[in-house]
Amino acid sequence: MTVVSQVKQSLASLKSIHAGLQELALISQDEQAQRTFHEAMMMTEEIIADIKKRIGKLEWEEPQYHGK
Repeated sequence: MTVVSQVKQSLASLKSIHAGLQELALISQDEQAQRTFHEAMMMTEEIIADIKKRIGKLEWEEPQYHGK
């Protein structure tokens, strides 16, 4: 497995975690828990954005990965 594919797999996992945190924030009855889940969700959004940038850089550095 290439580095790019591993990073893309990590991105997919993070997106799944983000969705889970979003769901927990919505269904939680406890206000503090809602805030905690929302804050964690916001952190994952930042990480997801950073990883997307990294994927772009990796693909630019390694042209053979374009379109994969």
